[in-house]
Amino acid sequence: MLILIRHAKSSWDDPFADDHARVLNDRGRAAAPAIGAWLASEGHVPDVVLCSDAARTQETAALILPHLAPAPVLQLVPGLYHASPDTMLDVLRRQTAHCIAMIGHNPGIAMFADGMIGRRPAHPRFGDYPTGATCVIAFDIADWGNAARHSGTCKAFRTPGDLPVFRA
Repeated sequence: MLILIRHAKSSWDDPFADDHARVLNDRGRAAAPAIGAWLASEGHVPDVVLCSDAARTQETAALILPHLAPAPVLQLVPGLYHASPDTMLDVLRRQTAHCIAMIGHNPGIAMFADGMIGRRPAHPRFGDYPTGATCVIAFDIADWGNAARHSGTCKAFRTPGDLPVFRA
């Protein structure tokens, strides 16, 4: 299983700040735990979380991981910062864990999700993959080295706004 998560909503309080150093805003800090709780409630618990080394992706991971048991291994992958779908696929193909999550950025994470599934979900927000959006994809392969485009099946796609715990 592959879980693709776009970082939660980040702050634009300082438009001149370094993009890599941007942190989450209050909405993002509320959304990330909601995504973590949803993943846990659905039994979508990764063995490994591959995370861009940007501040907002690391903060997203830090707020999601406490909800997941057993606790996944977190690996910071600098190459996932604004990565292309090709880069993400290369990173995925080197993995050995059964269930992998990636936390990244748009447009790459959205393009990667779209490119890895055979059919888009009916969800109206899949095309723009908003902050916090999470796609769970199943594959019928023996190992990640065989991961191929359009070979996965979207099992679930949620945005923070879909989750009652976030809307409350």
